[in-house]
Amino acid sequence: MARHSGDGRQFAVGVDYGTNSVRALVVDAADGREVASGVYNYPSGDAGILLDPKDPNLARQNPADYLEGFAASVRAALRAAKRDPAFRAEQVVGIGLDTTGSTPLPVDRQCTPLALHPEFRNELAAQAWLWKDHTSHAEAAEITEKARHDGAGYLAKCGGTYSSEWYWSKILHCRRTSPKVFAAAYSWLELADFVPAYLTGNRDPDSLPRGVCAAGHKAMYSTEWDGLPSKQFLGQLDPSLAVLRDRFARRTLTSDQPAGKLVAEVARKVGLPDGVPVAVGALDAHLGAVGSGIKPGTLVKIIGTSTCDMMVARMDTALPDIPGLCGIVPGSILPGMYGLEAGQSAVGDIFNWHTKYLTPAQYTAKGDPHVNLTRGAQELRPGESGLLALDWNNGNRTILVDPLLSGLLVGQTLHTSAAEVYRALVEATAFGALTIINRFEEYGVAVKEVVNCGGIAEKNPFVMQIYADVCNRPMKISRSAQTCALGAAIFGAVVGGVYKSVDRAQRKMAGVRDLVYRPNRPAAKIYAELYPLYRRLHDAFGTPAGSQSLYSVMKELIALRNRVRRETH
Repeated sequence: MARHSGDGRQFAVGVDYGTNSVRALVVDAADGREVASGVYNYPSGDAGILLDPKDPNLARQNPADYLEGFAASVRAALRAAKRDPAFRAEQVVGIGLDTTGSTPLPVDRQCTPLALHPEFRNELAAQAWLWKDHTSHAEAAEITEKARHDGAGYLAKCGGTYSSEWYWSKILHCRRTSPKVFAAAYSWLELADFVPAYLTGNRDPDSLPRGVCAAGHKAMYSTEWDGLPSKQFLGQLDPSLAVLRDRFARRTLTSDQPAGKLVAEVARKVGLPDGVPVAVGALDAHLGAVGSGIKPGTLVKIIGTSTCDMMVARMDTALPDIPGLCGIVPGSILPGMYGLEAGQSAVGDIFNWHTKYLTPAQYTAKGDPHVNLTRGAQELRPGESGLLALDWNNGNRTILVDPLLSGLLVGQTLHTSAAEVYRALVEATAFGALTIINRFEEYGVAVKEVVNCGGIAEKNPFVMQIYADVCNRPMKISRSAQTCALGAAIFGAVVGGVYKSVDRAQRKMAGVRDLVYRPNRPAAKIYAELYPLYRRLHDAFGTPAGSQSLYSVMKELIALRNRVRRETH
């Protein structure tokens, strides 16, 4: 039942758990107007990430940051919203939320994270295993190999390869490397399931609502094989994994369904009335797609430290299994439609790596080094530097699904500048984006428009123009600067009874800006010459069959560089 104020105004709260912080957004449910927001930066570790200097693949988070983050961010957002004289906390009709993923955490029988127990407080394995943790690459390869020979089709809906970023890989790695932690854990929850459980007081891991979004894309859940992989299959990996299957709800839910109602204890902390409906949780990129107005034919790119590329497809038409995708899951984005996920393991992280480790003082001494490098990179024409890079500094998510790949830069000379390298890295991420677009279309999923969101899309015209030129497509920008939180708020409005469907809520609350980055024809023409060279490097280093000679790559880059410089100067 929706809550109504005296003047009929209704508001939803969207909570977005990111890699470094949690953001709460108060939204007018009538039109998507963003009333106020609050941000809480995770205090633990390095910008919220617990690291291990002995293992660069490790990335964990403190669950205590999640709990305090909800209270602090929502409290701050509601306090700011009160500056609007028409707002009252009693007008909040629903809460939606999204999180990173796969970010599983071990919990006890009462759903308390093991990391909150004194004996495990300093144990890295007892923390939340952040999405970007790649310590389980060996386990992922083992799961992939066994699933390929099992015959049940478990890999068919997740691109043919299981990832080290995902649920079962991380749990199996914990079993083998931290058996004490594994033995103490009654179950493992995705962060997207843990937070709603905490907010609503659902403390039984066996039966608490689990979202289809995380389960389908990260845990090989599908109704085609009655939920999670069979106990027999999990037991082949390790007998103790089979036990966990019985501690996972039999049926998963889409995010237009309520996970429960806000309990009084949490409500008091944030300043809301108890009993506000809380939606089933989902992954951040999927709800960012909703907040960007995703529909069939629309590719939504959530561009940040990494990217997620989201599409939906109607369920009344045949859809092939697409190799290299991170999942094809009914209802994971929009209820009643297939949700398709792809992405790149590093984008903004690559730009940050360059500015942190490889940028000379002339770019860092004064001002933002990204701005300074961009200024220099903008003066270059495509192909002028003679450089070509691979965007694999954190492995490849799509289409190769291989964490054991690394970055590459070809074409340096003794005169190569930091700005030239910066531009080459941006171009590499754009080539990776084009590879994903091509993979969708190779399998019959037409990309009719591209909508971008996230910090880079919002703030960096230079990057967006290169994406338009490389992909030779217009690049649209989501209307909201906080699309993940907005998408979460849309589901909050639905479970709060303001709208009967997500589609109706989207039409009122989401949209795109008037600004569109359109391809520059001369630049697009040169990038059309560079992209085949990128694909030669991509296939040679990224595929077992990639044994073709790379002899001519440097020669072709130099020839293109010389031609562009003659035309320019």
